[in-house]
Amino acid sequence: MPQAYGDIDMPAPRVIKKYPNRRLYDTELSRYITLSDIHDLVMHGIEFQVIDTHNSEDLTRSILLQIMLEEESGGQPLFSSKMLAQIIRFYGGTVQGLFGRYLEESLSLFAQQQEQLMKALGKDPMQTMTELARRNMTVLSEFQTSFMKAAGFRSPKDTVD
Repeated sequence: MPQAYGDIDMPAPRVIKKYPNRRLYDTELSRYITLSDIHDLVMHGIEFQVIDTHNSEDLTRSILLQIMLEEESGGQPLFSSKMLAQIIRFYGGTVQGLFGRYLEESLSLFAQQQEQLMKALGKDPMQTMTELARRNMTVLSEFQTSFMKAAGFRSPKDTVD
């Protein structure tokens, strides 16, 4: 059944049940699936939720992390050891929530720009790249300023002489 979101009907996320025997069951397809199948759902932009049948706990994040671990273990990793160590340092700190939001917003912006770039490639690629770089710098600068202010840092513009 679709969920109402404002005036827009959005489909409910596909429910994947995880049984105590570690098997995953896709309720829409009425069959057992693998992590590879869930990877395909992610790649196709299909919303889903993994629910533990034992206690109804939402396991979606842990399943996604498991997929990321498999991706990182094989082939060319996305995250360097240095980057992972820096991310770990944010856990439990005062800016953990802000950092998570910063990463989420940055990835969202990157995905939007990638989509825009693909649409605009029929136009002048150099002009498109220059425009995107300029816009990216402005947005990231504004977001970084907000992030730093929220963390308690003041910019030189905020100081009173």
